[in-house]
Amino acid sequence: MTRCKWCNLKNPKYIEYHDNEWCKPNSDDKYLYEMLILESFQAGLSWECVLNKREYFKEAFDNFDIDKICDYNDTKVKELLKNEKIIRNKLKIQATINNSKIFKKIQNDFGSFYNYLKKFTNNKIIYEIDKTTNQLSDNLSKDLQKRGMKFVGSTIIYSYLQAIGVIYSHGKECFMYKNK
Repeated sequence: MTRCKWCNLKNPKYIEYHDNEWCKPNSDDKYLYEMLILESFQAGLSWECVLNKREYFKEAFDNFDIDKICDYNDTKVKELLKNEKIIRNKLKIQATINNSKIFKKIQNDFGSFYNYLKKFTNNKIIYEIDKTTNQLSDNLSKDLQKRGMKFVGSTIIYSYLQAIGVIYSHGKECFMYKNK
């Protein structure tokens, strides 16, 4: 089976992610939250690096329990900075705590984070390949930044939208390619 060029065929986690998760629509706020955290850790790194550490992130970040993460303090930040199994970047860890509080506020304001996203997506899937940003990722990124989120630039948000199935980007060479 031919897959997208970026998929490392020597990495079973990557193949599993590509075939069963990437670009598949998901409206579950817990998943949307997890992916936003993981995508923010990707900044400056490869997605494969983050994906390989995903289980360790789940463990270190209390299974992505938003209420627990919102309450993280300096002691917890220091603990995370010592955890060699995750990406130990103080700014990204602090951004995760900050972004969690904002994510929760968005949930409260809109009923769910998914409802907030629909404000931008009109509940439609965009089919496009070979891009790293678009008007949607620009607009969503700007709004999240205006709300105070960090590590949510347009490229990160574009990748996030692919991950959660808002943007469908399987390449023409891929067995999963479709253009509508």
